Amino acid sequence: MWTHPRAIGLLVGYGLDRVFADPQRWHPVAGFGTTALRVEHVLYRDSRTLGVVHAVALIGSVTALGVGSNRVAVRVGAPAEVALVAAATWAALGGTSLSKVGRQMADQLDNDDLASARALLPSLCGRDPEPLDSDGLARAALESIAENTSDATVGVLVWGALAGVPGILAYRASNTLDAMVGYRSPKYLRFGWAAARIDDVLNLLPARVTGVATVVAAPSVQGSPARALKMWRRDAAQHPSPNAGVAEASAAGALGLQLGGRTQYRHGIEIRPTLGDGHSPTARDLRRSVALSSRVQELSAVASAILAVAIGQARVRRRRRA
Repeated sequence: MWTHPRAIGLLVGYGLDRVFADPQRWHPVAGFGTTALRVEHVLYRDSRTLGVVHAVALIGSVTALGVGSNRVAVRVGAPAEVALVAAATWAALGGTSLSKVGRQMADQLDNDDLASARALLPSLCGRDPEPLDSDGLARAALESIAENTSDATVGVLVWGALAGVPGILAYRASNTLDAMVGYRSPKYLRFGWAAARIDDVLNLLPARVTGVATVVAAPSVQGSPARALKMWRRDAAQHPSPNAGVAEASAAGALGLQLGGRTQYRHGIEIRPTLGDGHSPTARDLRRSVALSSRVQELSAVASAILAVAIGQARVRRRRRA
C-alpha cells in the first residue's frame, strides 16, 4: 500500500481539499503571507536588489522547512511521508474554495446584486471592482478562475509530483509572493520583479499541463477541444504573462468566449489583448468556467499521481543499478 507515498499523499491531499476546502483556522498560506508582509515592511525600497533578497529569503526559508520535514518523515516511514505530503497538499491547494467563490459570484450576478458581487471580487483578483458592470464582473471572475486553476491547483500538484513537500511549499510561497508584490505598479515594478520572475519560471510547466487538461476537458462544458487548442496556439503568446495566457486562452477556446481587453486595477488601467473569438462572458458562462475548472483539477490530480509513481519507479531502478 505504501509503495508510492508521494502519489498517495497527493491524492489524499486533493481529496481533503475537495471535501473540506481550505483550512478555516491557522491557514499556513495566510501565515506565510503575514510573515512576508512583515519582511516587506523591513526590506522595502524601490530596489530590484532588495526585491531579490526578499523573494529568495522567504521562498528559500519555506523550501528549507520542506526539505527538513520531508527528511524526518522519510526516516519515520512511508505512512508518515504520506501524511506529510497530504497535509502540505491540502494546505497549499485552493481549487475548491476557488470554485465556491465562482459559484457565489454567479449567484449574485443572476440576482443583479452588483454590490455583493463587487465586494466578492477582491477574493478572486486584484482588479478594481467599482467601475465594473455585470458583464465586467463576470469577465474578471472568469479570467481569474482560469488563471488560478493553474496557480491554486495544478501547480501545487505538479510540483508535488516533481519534488514532494519541498516543491509544494516552494511553489506556493512563490505564487503567494507574486500575488502580493508581483504587480507592474509604480511601487512594485522593481521590488516585485524577482517574485514575479520566479513565479513565471515555476509556472511554465503547470500552465501547460493546465492547457492540455483544458483541451481534454472541453467536451465536459459542451466545448470543442480543437477550438481550445487553436485559441491556445493562436492567442496565448499575446498575453503579458507567459503562463496566464495559456490558461486563459485555452479556457476561452473551450468555453467559446472572448476574454481580455480593458482591465482596470487599483494601480491603473491595462489594455490586454483579446483571447478567443466568442461573446463576452456572462454569469452563465461563469458557471461553465467553474465546471471546466473542476474537471481540469480532477485530470491534473490523476496525471500528477501518475507522474509521481513514474518518478518513484525511476528512483528505484537507479538504486538497483547502483
